[in-house]
Amino acid sequence: MLGQRTWQRVTLLTILGYEGAGALVGGALLVGQPDGRTMDMPVSLMRGTFRDFLIPGLILFGLGLLNVAAFVGVLLKRRWDWLGAGVALGGLAVWFFVEILILGELHWLHVMWGFPVLLGIAVALPLLPFRSATLRDAWLVCGVLSSLLYVAMNIIVPRQWPGFDSASRVVSELSAVGAPTRPLWVVLGMAYTLLVTVFGWGVVMAAEHNRRLRVAGILIAIYGAMGVAWPFAPMHLREALAAGGGDLRDTMHIAFGVATEIIYLLALGFAGAALGKAFRLYSLATFVVLLAFGVLAFRDAPRLSTNQPTPLIGVWERINIAVFLVWVIVLALALLRRAHPSRPRARLHQLQPA
Repeated sequence: MLGQRTWQRVTLLTILGYEGAGALVGGALLVGQPDGRTMDMPVSLMRGTFRDFLIPGLILFGLGLLNVAAFVGVLLKRRWDWLGAGVALGGLAVWFFVEILILGELHWLHVMWGFPVLLGIAVALPLLPFRSATLRDAWLVCGVLSSLLYVAMNIIVPRQWPGFDSASRVVSELSAVGAPTRPLWVVLGMAYTLLVTVFGWGVVMAAEHNRRLRVAGILIAIYGAMGVAWPFAPMHLREALAAGGGDLRDTMHIAFGVATEIIYLLALGFAGAALGKAFRLYSLATFVVLLAFGVLAFRDAPRLSTNQPTPLIGVWERINIAVFLVWVIVLALALLRRAHPSRPRARLHQLQPA
């Protein structure tokens, strides 16, 4: 089992108390005034999902009670503290995901209340009653799952936008301001963010005394954690950009894109240098492919802001994405195999009777 450090326990208690109090107060206000007047929230926000805020208020109040119960369990170090914290924070995570889907937009309050939930889940992981090796393997498997999820996102989400052409449009347009697919992409993107972040931590755990691999794991975790900020730096649709409708968010989107590419390329380099010759050569080949198709996509990028034809920009970008996703899967499987080396088969002469 992993031991929870003092700072992790204090952080978790703070988050459970903060979220619990907020959910109790918010839920009580919604139940007391189901029309939302007290919180200055019109019922129309829910787009017909509920007649008023009574049911959402009851659910939110119940989540508040769960967080209070989890707070007590963690404070008193009960045997069920890991389960209580997981259910309480997991429930709030589902709440925020569903809320974003219903509202169809993001708000700064989602950062104020949602980010602590993700942080709380991270610091609650050491409470899990499993051996360190078991958790390491679980986090490494999350790397495989993250890549499969991202592939699924690129298949499912575009289908929700009639007429969307994946060959001529970049992935970022699926989460652009005003895009019909933005809410769904953001919700699924948060799940991807969580999977990649814990995968990075799994790489750190698998590194042991390998410093290069440890650095690679930290970089992957940072790359994943940056996904929390992506929804608040969306690009505008190319039609809006051509009409002069861009703003600071578009600049931030470009900056985030450059930063994430630098980070995962560094992670690729450190991981390649940390493992054997075969994986090093594979990582080098991956880098070459990323560079080649990255240049092709970069050449077409200026056409986006002027709404000019970009017939293959989506192809170049998705090849790059696919190559990186496969590299993540290979890294995860390589580390799992490294942690569980197969037993050598007995030689034939050893099996023959004397």
